[in-house]
Amino acid sequence: MTISERLFSIMNEKGISMPELSRLTGISRHTIFDWQRRNTNPGADKIMVICEALQITPEELLMGKPGNASMDLDTFASMDDIGAEFVKEYQELSDSKKKRLLAYMNMLQNAKE
Repeated sequence: MTISERLFSIMNEKGISMPELSRLTGISRHTIFDWQRRNTNPGADKIMVICEALQITPEELLMGKPGNASMDLDTFASMDDIGAEFVKEYQELSDSKKKRLLAYMNMLQNAKE
């Protein structure tokens, strides 16, 4: 499932329409409609405001997993430029590449220094 598909699924679950999401986020209706029509993903600069409006964590939106205490909205908001660039690049990956990247990150976390 793409991020835009996940976004509209979450909106549907919460009973939030495109006009309502636009009002809550300040993102134009046209932009939101384009995400749905063209199946494109919101940019990294929009992720945080969408998550706040939908009251979800970035992890829920980006990966479809419930968030955890270690990655709350404040943590995501304070992310540096490298982290924001990582999220943007991550969105562009295929599902198989996302899984490979996550496996590599887990390996790095478990590697002895």
